[in-house]
Amino acid sequence: MTESAAGPRSRHLRFLVARRLLQLGVAVLFVGANAWGWKILQGNLSSSVLLGTIPFADPFATLQLLAAGGMLATNALLGAGITAVVYAVFGGRMFCSWICPMNPVTDLANYLGRRFPWFRAGSRQDPRKPLARSVRTWFMALALVLSAVLGTAAFEAVSPVGMLQRGLVFGMGLGWWAIAGVFLFDLFIQRNGFCGHLCPLGAFYEVIGRFSLLRVIHDHKKCTSCWDCLRVCPESQVLNLVSKGSGSVLSGACTNCGRCVEVCHDDALALTFRQQGIAQSSGG
Repeated sequence: MTESAAGPRSRHLRFLVARRLLQLGVAVLFVGANAWGWKILQGNLSSSVLLGTIPFADPFATLQLLAAGGMLATNALLGAGITAVVYAVFGGRMFCSWICPMNPVTDLANYLGRRFPWFRAGSRQDPRKPLARSVRTWFMALALVLSAVLGTAAFEAVSPVGMLQRGLVFGMGLGWWAIAGVFLFDLFIQRNGFCGHLCPLGAFYEVIGRFSLLRVIHDHKKCTSCWDCLRVCPESQVLNLVSKGSGSVLSGACTNCGRCVEVCHDDALALTFRQQGIAQSSGG
């Protein structure tokens, strides 16, 4: 697709640029708090405080700690509740595309995979039988069970997301091996493999974002069925309504990354709050 077909370059990349700026901004604020004592956003993605007042906490990590039998402070529970409500309203998996530090890593791997298909030419995976996306849901349940059995937050101990975020703030160390492993897995083995098929954190945010207000909507009257949206979507199964009619993507698996909107030269897709004027249909 040519740049002229997609519109001005700035429009074509507006969500991507906004996501990278937000991810970079969050990382810089955490680094600044640790290195120079900034009071804007202190802590890390597991537990933080905004402006010294508003607590935030990873609700999935909180669930693991509760399953492990931990006694949590009121601020931790309040922070987890606030975070859960924010993502429930704006789309749970927005964390995956707008905040998670692993997103630029996996996006790069998948861009290279699309740009240079020979990266995956040697994959032994049967393309007719891709790794099931339900695996991440099983991993979510397993993380909670293991937390209860082991008495510790099981996924937090091995999470590449946590390793990368803590590494950016405090120094990476051996965490680079986990990050490289995710990158190589997505590049050579499975498109969107870690985020789309394995990460239990993504499965958790999929659950709480199922009824969010912010949605991708599709206007079938404008669509010319070019399928550019399906080629760039990290969860392409949620866009099955594109071939059926107008409506909203209601699947909690949608990350609200906006890539489908950016590449749609027909202006048939938009990222907005639910609109009653377009009949809604399930996105898978």
